[in-house]
Amino acid sequence: MIVSRRIAAAMSLTGIAWALRPAVADELRVMESTPAAKAVIDGRTSAFFVRFDQPVDHIRSTLEVMQDGKPIERLQPRLESAPEVLFARAPTLSPGNYSLHWAVRTLSGRELIQGNIPFSVGAQR
Repeated sequence: MIVSRRIAAAMSLTGIAWALRPAVADELRVMESTPAAKAVIDGRTSAFFVRFDQPVDHIRSTLEVMQDGKPIERLQPRLESAPEVLFARAPTLSPGNYSLHWAVRTLSGRELIQGNIPFSVGAQR
């Protein structure tokens, strides 16, 4: 009986430790973005966001609009957005192909994780 209580206690502590473990950087996933990957947007659109599956460090994270692999506009993420969302506004973009480059640190802050979301701006009517 004492052995089974010890096993049960050890299993319980293991479960608590698992639940409280720091987020592992390679588990970070993009859940949603505006623009969506490969979307064609209207040039008047100025709101950009990326929602992740866990909170990110807003202060040490960045968003950039890229064209032909070069940054054309560095966006300042708004600190008052949801913990798992990077949100920023950009000036009007001319028609062409772009990507939204994001670089984030999870709240554990150990590793920088980056990605790109390709999108296009269509001709304004």
